[in-house]
Amino acid sequence: MNKTAVLLYPQFSEYELSVALSILMQGGKSSITVGLNNQPIKGESGLSCIADATVDEINFEEIDSLLLPGCMDIMSLIDEDRLTAFIQRVTTKETVIASISSSPYLLAKAGVLGDTKFTVGMTKENMEKSGVFEKKKFSEEIVVQDGNIITPRGRGFIRFGICFGKALNLEFDERWYQE
Repeated sequence: MNKTAVLLYPQFSEYELSVALSILMQGGKSSITVGLNNQPIKGESGLSCIADATVDEINFEEIDSLLLPGCMDIMSLIDEDRLTAFIQRVTTKETVIASISSSPYLLAKAGVLGDTKFTVGMTKENMEKSGVFEKKKFSEEIVVQDGNIITPRGRGFIRFGICFGKALNLEFDERWYQE
């Protein structure tokens, strides 16, 4: 079974990954965390992580899916061309991509969103300022799935995780994530 690459960067939102990571574990899906370097990466809540591999070390043949958390200040990653290059390289027609909150910005910057219907956790003003989004494909929905690309707003993290698990055809118990 191939792996899910979980892309981590400074100020990533830990809670937005919680359900998706739990479903990967429950479904027996291997994952690998990926960062820009081998230094600790501090999330928005202060959790520090060291990625399993860097964007330069990853074996792309092992990856069949990609999970991106939102980021407190996604525009702080505007000059991180290695992130967009990684996203471009890992993306194929078959790659399942789950990108929550502000992280669809990275997909749009990498040219991966293209003609895909999406949502994003950014203000319309910041979306426009970024200059990377196809506005006519934007949706106000909380969770949007268009083909193999899943984009929700941050508050949709539970449905996001469930959609991701289903897109990967994993067996898991949805009742774990009900109130």
